[in-house]
Amino acid sequence: MAELKLAVRLDAIPIDTRRPGGLKKALIAAAALRVDAVELCARQTVRPSELSDTGVRQLRKMLDDLNLRVAAIRFQTRRGYDNPSDLERRVDATKQALSFAYRLGAPVVVNQIGRVQPMPQTDGDEETPQPLSPEMQQLQLVLDDLGRYGARVGAVLAAETGSESGPDLESMLRLSDQAFIAAALNPGQLIINRFDVDEAIAALGNRIHLVCAVDGVLDFAAGRGLMVPLGQGTADFPNLLGRLEDLPYRGPFVVGRGDMPDESAMAEIADGISYLRSL
Repeated sequence: MAELKLAVRLDAIPIDTRRPGGLKKALIAAAALRVDAVELCARQTVRPSELSDTGVRQLRKMLDDLNLRVAAIRFQTRRGYDNPSDLERRVDATKQALSFAYRLGAPVVVNQIGRVQPMPQTDGDEETPQPLSPEMQQLQLVLDDLGRYGARVGAVLAAETGSESGPDLESMLRLSDQAFIAAALNPGQLIINRFDVDEAIAALGNRIHLVCAVDGVLDFAAGRGLMVPLGQGTADFPNLLGRLEDLPYRGPFVVGRGDMPDESAMAEIADGISYLRSL
């Protein structure tokens, strides 16, 4: 397999990037891990509305000096695009994140798009599918809008896996035939929600533009799933890499997760990078 393109989720590094000098310190910590790129959070790390053109130029120079690029912008909204509450504001903010991604040279904006309901089955006639629910019709309209906007500004929205099966997500994304929405494969999220990772890769295929290198395990005693360090869960990463190679996938693998404990975050990130490099 070709050498992996490794990136670090910057908001997983236990440095407060909102404090003076914090962003530079976090980027230096990421560069010390010898990765190619970082994933920036547009809600916590850098906010598009607060960064002027001069600020963008300064950030890009900082990245260049550290030999880093921006693999993706993470823009995790509190609600999905299927939820009508404050939807217009949420869509506008996502468009701002897409424009911001382009300004930083990032090709992808990652978000969970909302809970995708299973697609309705046809009623005995393959040419006459059953209508979508109102929530799914709304979601389709929003994805169409965001897909067209992304094509105009030069960055693509990637729907992060986990809230539904890979086939259900692909069926939803396929409805937008005039606008492209990518996928961000998160094996850990799929596992803790009891979905099949191989099935998701097969269904989403070339839509996968980013891999969130996250592992997970089902804790049957607790009755829930847990995120765990890479290589300690049930995600079969050697097999996963082989499946992605067959697509072929050439995008980044982003190490780090949002719920990492501060006291062990850097060690876990470093171990995760070493684990992926060893495969």
